Amino acid sequence: MTYAPELDLDSITAIDMHVHVEVDGHGHASLPADLAEAASKYFRTDGPRPELEAIATHYRERRMAAVVFTVDAETGLGHPPLSSEEIAAGAAAHADVLIPFGSVDPHRPDAVERIHRLASEHGVRGFKFHPTVQGFDPSDERWYPLYAAIEAAAVPALFHTGQTGIGAGLPGGRGLRLALSNPMLLDGVAADFPDLQIIMAHPSVPWQDEALAVATHKHNTWIDLSGWSPTYFPETLVRAAGSYLSDRVLFGTDFPLLTPDRWLADIERTALKPEKLPAILKDNAIRLLGLDI
Repeated sequence: MTYAPELDLDSITAIDMHVHVEVDGHGHASLPADLAEAASKYFRTDGPRPELEAIATHYRERRMAAVVFTVDAETGLGHPPLSSEEIAAGAAAHADVLIPFGSVDPHRPDAVERIHRLASEHGVRGFKFHPTVQGFDPSDERWYPLYAAIEAAAVPALFHTGQTGIGAGLPGGRGLRLALSNPMLLDGVAADFPDLQIIMAHPSVPWQDEALAVATHKHNTWIDLSGWSPTYFPETLVRAAGSYLSDRVLFGTDFPLLTPDRWLADIERTALKPEKLPAILKDNAIRLLGLDI
Protein backbone atom coordinates (compact mmCIF):
# COMPACT_ATOMS: atom_id res chain seq x y z
CA MET A 1 0.00 0.00 0.00
CA THR A 2 1.48 3.36 -1.03
CA TYR A 3 1.05 6.27 1.33
CA ALA A 4 -0.96 9.27 0.13
CA PRO A 5 -1.85 11.97 2.65
CA GLU A 6 -5.50 12.49 3.52
CA LEU A 7 -4.99 15.17 6.14
CA ASP A 8 -7.73 17.71 6.71
CA LEU A 9 -5.40 20.59 7.41
CA ASP A 10 -8.22 22.81 8.64
CA SER A 11 -9.37 20.34 11.29
CA ILE A 12 -6.04 19.30 12.79
CA THR A 13 -4.53 21.52 15.46
CA ALA A 14 -0.90 20.41 15.25
CA ILE A 15 1.62 18.21 13.45
CA ASP A 16 4.01 16.36 15.76
CA MET A 17 7.21 16.03 13.73
CA HIS A 18 8.89 13.47 15.97
CA VAL A 19 7.08 10.26 16.92
CA HIS A 20 8.90 6.95 17.36
CA VAL A 21 7.44 3.58 16.43
CA GLU A 22 9.20 1.35 18.97
CA VAL A 23 7.37 -1.96 18.47
CA ASP A 24 5.71 -3.54 15.47
CA GLY A 25 2.71 -5.80 15.10
CA HIS A 26 4.92 -8.87 15.43
CA GLY A 27 6.17 -7.92 18.90
CA HIS A 28 9.62 -6.91 17.60
CA ALA A 29 11.22 -3.93 19.39
CA SER A 30 13.28 -1.23 17.71
CA LEU A 31 16.09 -1.50 20.29
CA PRO A 32 17.86 -4.50 21.84
CA ALA A 33 16.73 -5.21 25.40
CA ASP A 34 19.75 -3.71 27.19
CA LEU A 35 19.45 -0.39 25.37
CA ALA A 36 15.69 -0.23 25.82
CA GLU A 37 16.10 -0.81 29.57
CA ALA A 38 18.87 1.78 29.88
CA ALA A 39 16.82 4.34 27.94
CA SER A 40 13.82 3.76 30.21
CA LYS A 41 16.01 4.40 33.26
CA TYR A 42 17.48 7.52 31.68
CA PHE A 43 14.07 8.95 30.82
CA ARG A 44 12.56 7.62 34.09
CA THR A 45 9.75 5.95 32.27
CA ASP A 46 8.57 2.41 31.85
CA GLY A 47 5.38 3.40 30.07
CA PRO A 48 3.79 1.50 27.20
CA ARG A 49 5.35 1.36 23.78
CA PRO A 50 2.31 1.63 21.51
CA GLU A 51 2.06 0.03 18.09
CA LEU A 52 1.24 2.12 15.04
CA GLU A 53 -2.53 1.72 15.30
CA ALA A 54 -2.51 2.90 18.93
CA ILE A 55 -0.36 5.87 17.93
CA ALA A 56 -2.92 6.79 15.26
CA THR A 57 -5.73 6.59 17.81
CA HIS A 58 -3.79 8.71 20.30
CA TYR A 59 -3.27 11.52 17.79
CA ARG A 60 -6.71 11.26 16.20
CA GLU A 61 -8.29 11.79 19.62
CA ARG A 62 -6.27 15.01 19.92
CA ARG A 63 -7.02 16.21 16.38
CA MET A 64 -3.31 16.09 15.60
CA ALA A 65 -1.17 14.53 12.92
CA ALA A 66 2.11 12.73 13.62
CA VAL A 67 5.28 12.04 11.65
CA VAL A 68 6.16 8.42 12.48
CA PHE A 69 9.42 6.54 11.96
CA THR A 70 11.93 4.07 13.32
CA VAL A 71 15.74 4.10 13.20
CA ASP A 72 17.55 1.48 11.11
CA ALA A 73 20.83 0.96 12.99
CA GLU A 74 21.36 -2.72 12.28
CA THR A 75 25.08 -2.36 11.57
CA GLY A 76 25.81 -0.39 14.72
CA LEU A 77 23.54 -2.26 17.10
CA GLY A 78 23.50 -5.75 15.58
CA HIS A 79 19.72 -5.68 15.95
CA PRO A 80 17.22 -6.05 13.11
CA PRO A 81 15.27 -2.80 12.61
CA LEU A 82 11.56 -2.34 12.34
CA SER A 83 10.40 -2.21 8.74
CA SER A 84 10.07 1.25 7.23
CA GLU A 85 7.94 -0.34 4.53
CA GLU A 86 5.49 -1.65 7.15
CA ILE A 87 5.42 1.73 8.87
CA ALA A 88 4.59 3.39 5.55
CA ALA A 89 1.84 0.84 4.91
CA GLY A 90 0.44 1.37 8.39
CA ALA A 91 0.51 5.13 7.90
CA ALA A 92 -1.37 4.67 4.63
CA ALA A 93 -4.13 2.92 6.57
CA HIS A 94 -4.29 5.95 8.88
CA ALA A 95 -3.45 8.66 6.39
CA ASP A 96 -5.78 11.11 8.12
CA VAL A 97 -3.34 11.40 11.04
CA LEU A 98 -0.02 9.66 10.23
CA ILE A 99 2.83 10.80 7.99
CA PRO A 100 5.61 8.23 7.44
CA PHE A 101 9.33 8.89 7.34
CA GLY A 102 11.74 6.16 6.30
CA SER A 103 15.02 5.17 7.89
CA VAL A 104 18.02 3.65 6.16
CA ASP A 105 21.20 2.36 7.76
CA PRO A 106 23.92 4.41 5.98
CA HIS A 107 26.29 1.45 6.17
CA ARG A 108 24.06 -0.77 4.04
CA PRO A 109 25.53 -1.30 0.56
CA ASP A 110 22.08 -0.73 -0.92
CA ALA A 111 21.31 2.37 1.17
CA VAL A 112 20.85 4.69 -1.81
CA GLU A 113 18.64 2.17 -3.58
CA ARG A 114 16.52 1.81 -0.44
CA ILE A 115 16.07 5.57 -0.24
CA HIS A 116 14.84 5.68 -3.83
CA ARG A 117 12.48 2.76 -3.25
CA LEU A 118 11.02 4.04 0.02
CA ALA A 119 10.36 7.45 -1.52
CA SER A 120 9.05 6.36 -4.92
CA GLU A 121 7.25 3.10 -4.12
CA HIS A 122 6.18 3.57 -0.50
CA GLY A 123 5.61 7.31 -0.40
CA VAL A 124 7.66 8.20 2.67
CA ARG A 125 7.76 11.95 3.23
CA GLY A 126 11.23 12.17 4.77
CA PHE A 127 14.13 10.20 6.27
CA LYS A 128 15.31 9.85 9.87
CA PHE A 129 18.97 9.51 10.88
CA HIS A 130 20.56 9.06 14.32
CA PRO A 131 24.32 9.50 13.80
CA THR A 132 25.25 8.36 17.32
CA VAL A 133 23.21 5.17 17.20
CA GLN A 134 23.91 4.47 13.53
CA GLY A 135 27.62 5.13 14.06
CA PHE A 136 28.40 7.57 11.25
CA ASP A 137 29.80 11.06 10.91
CA PRO A 138 27.15 12.91 8.87
CA SER A 139 29.72 15.41 7.57
CA ASP A 140 31.77 12.68 5.84
CA GLU A 141 31.40 12.98 2.08
CA ARG A 142 31.12 9.21 1.75
CA TRP A 143 27.46 9.69 2.73
CA TYR A 144 26.79 12.37 0.14
CA PRO A 145 25.10 9.95 -2.30
CA LEU A 146 22.44 9.37 0.38
CA TYR A 147 21.81 13.08 0.72
CA ALA A 148 21.71 13.50 -3.05
CA ALA A 149 19.04 10.80 -3.27
CA ILE A 150 16.95 12.45 -0.54
CA GLU A 151 17.38 15.86 -2.14
CA ALA A 152 16.26 14.41 -5.48
CA ALA A 153 13.18 12.96 -3.80
CA ALA A 154 12.38 16.47 -2.52
CA VAL A 155 11.77 15.30 1.06
CA PRO A 156 13.54 16.39 4.28
CA ALA A 157 16.22 14.62 6.27
CA LEU A 158 15.73 14.53 10.05
CA PHE A 159 18.87 14.14 12.17
CA HIS A 160 19.07 13.45 15.88
CA THR A 161 21.28 16.09 17.49
CA GLY A 162 22.67 16.51 20.99
CA GLN A 163 22.60 14.20 23.99
CA THR A 164 20.88 10.82 23.84
CA GLY A 165 19.52 8.49 26.49
CA ILE A 166 20.31 5.48 24.32
CA GLY A 167 23.30 3.73 25.87
CA ALA A 168 23.34 6.05 28.88
CA GLY A 169 24.68 4.32 31.98
CA LEU A 170 25.94 1.24 30.18
CA PRO A 171 29.70 0.48 30.17
CA GLY A 172 31.29 2.97 27.82
CA GLY A 173 27.82 4.09 26.79
CA ARG A 174 27.79 0.79 24.85
CA GLY A 175 30.36 2.33 22.54
CA LEU A 176 28.04 5.05 21.23
CA ARG A 177 29.70 8.40 20.48
CA LEU A 178 27.84 11.57 21.35
CA ALA A 179 30.06 13.81 19.20
CA LEU A 180 28.58 12.31 16.03
CA SER A 181 25.37 14.19 16.88
CA ASN A 182 26.92 17.65 17.09
CA PRO A 183 24.71 19.81 14.82
CA MET A 184 27.76 21.62 13.47
CA LEU A 185 28.52 18.43 11.51
CA LEU A 186 25.41 19.23 9.45
CA ASP A 187 26.60 22.69 8.44
CA GLY A 188 28.69 21.40 5.53
CA VAL A 189 25.85 19.13 4.42
CA ALA A 190 23.49 22.11 4.32
CA ALA A 191 26.10 24.09 2.38
CA ASP A 192 26.72 21.38 -0.21
CA PHE A 193 23.04 20.42 -0.59
CA PRO A 194 21.20 23.76 -0.57
CA ASP A 195 17.94 22.20 -1.75
CA LEU A 196 17.97 19.52 0.95
CA GLN A 197 15.78 20.48 3.90
CA ILE A 198 17.54 19.38 7.10
CA ILE A 199 15.78 19.09 10.46
CA MET A 200 17.97 19.20 13.57
CA ALA A 201 15.98 17.27 16.14
CA HIS A 202 15.76 18.21 19.83
CA PRO A 203 17.35 20.93 21.88
CA SER A 204 20.95 20.14 20.90
CA VAL A 205 22.40 20.01 24.41
CA PRO A 206 25.29 20.65 24.90
CA TRP A 207 25.57 22.26 21.45
CA GLN A 208 22.52 24.52 21.39
CA ASP A 209 24.47 27.55 20.20
CA GLU A 210 25.91 25.53 17.33
CA ALA A 211 22.40 24.48 16.21
CA LEU A 212 21.16 28.06 16.35
CA ALA A 213 24.20 29.24 14.40
CA VAL A 214 23.62 26.66 11.66
CA ALA A 215 19.91 27.46 11.45
CA THR A 216 20.58 31.20 11.31
CA HIS A 217 23.14 30.85 8.53
CA LYS A 218 21.63 28.01 6.47
CA HIS A 219 17.98 28.61 5.69
CA ASN A 220 17.50 25.03 4.51
CA THR A 221 17.80 23.91 8.13
CA TRP A 222 15.07 23.59 10.76
CA ILE A 223 14.87 22.75 14.47
CA ASP A 224 12.29 20.46 16.05
CA LEU A 225 11.46 20.95 19.72
CA SER A 226 11.20 17.29 20.70
CA GLY A 227 12.70 15.15 23.41
CA TRP A 228 12.59 17.63 26.27
CA SER A 229 9.80 19.21 28.27
CA PRO A 230 9.63 22.84 27.09
CA THR A 231 10.28 23.93 30.68
CA TYR A 232 13.86 22.68 30.19
CA PHE A 233 14.47 24.43 26.87
CA PRO A 234 17.55 26.66 26.91
CA GLU A 235 16.61 30.35 27.05
CA THR A 236 18.42 30.99 23.77
CA LEU A 237 16.26 28.38 22.03
CA VAL A 238 13.01 29.83 23.37
CA ARG A 239 14.07 33.31 22.26
CA ALA A 240 14.98 32.09 18.78
CA ALA A 241 11.75 30.10 18.42
CA GLY A 242 9.75 33.21 19.25
CA SER A 243 11.64 35.60 17.01
CA TYR A 244 14.22 35.20 14.27
CA LEU A 245 13.73 31.43 13.74
CA SER A 246 9.97 31.29 14.29
CA ASP A 247 9.35 30.26 10.66
CA ARG A 248 11.73 27.25 10.88
CA VAL A 249 10.97 25.78 14.30
CA LEU A 250 8.74 22.71 14.53
CA PHE A 251 6.57 21.09 17.18
CA GLY A 252 7.79 17.63 18.16
CA THR A 253 7.50 15.45 21.24
CA ASP A 254 9.61 12.27 20.98
CA PHE A 255 6.43 10.31 21.74
CA PRO A 256 5.99 7.95 23.54
CA LEU A 257 8.72 9.28 25.88
CA LEU A 258 7.04 12.69 25.95
CA THR A 259 3.35 13.13 25.19
CA PRO A 260 1.76 15.98 23.25
CA ASP A 261 -0.42 16.73 26.29
CA ARG A 262 2.65 17.27 28.46
CA TRP A 263 4.41 19.34 25.78
CA LEU A 264 1.43 21.65 25.27
CA ALA A 265 0.93 22.13 29.00
CA ASP A 266 4.60 22.88 29.59
CA ILE A 267 5.06 25.28 26.67
CA GLU A 268 2.65 27.63 28.45
CA ARG A 269 5.16 27.85 31.29
CA THR A 270 7.86 29.27 29.01
CA ALA A 271 8.46 32.76 27.67
CA LEU A 272 7.45 31.75 24.14
CA LYS A 273 5.02 34.28 22.70
CA PRO A 274 1.57 32.65 22.29
CA GLU A 275 1.09 34.25 18.88
CA LYS A 276 4.08 32.26 17.60
CA LEU A 277 2.55 28.89 18.49
CA PRO A 278 0.29 28.35 15.42
CA ALA A 279 3.30 28.42 13.09
CA ILE A 280 5.35 26.15 15.34
CA LEU A 281 2.52 23.70 15.98
CA LYS A 282 1.33 23.32 12.39
CA ASP A 283 2.01 25.93 9.73
CA ASN A 284 5.77 25.47 9.46
CA ALA A 285 5.39 21.69 9.11
CA ILE A 286 2.76 22.11 6.41
CA ARG A 287 5.18 24.26 4.44
CA LEU A 288 8.18 21.99 5.02
CA LEU A 289 6.33 18.80 4.06
CA GLY A 290 4.55 20.38 1.11
CA LEU A 291 1.17 19.38 2.45
CA ASP A 292 -0.55 22.45 1.03
CA ILE A 293 0.47 21.75 -2.56
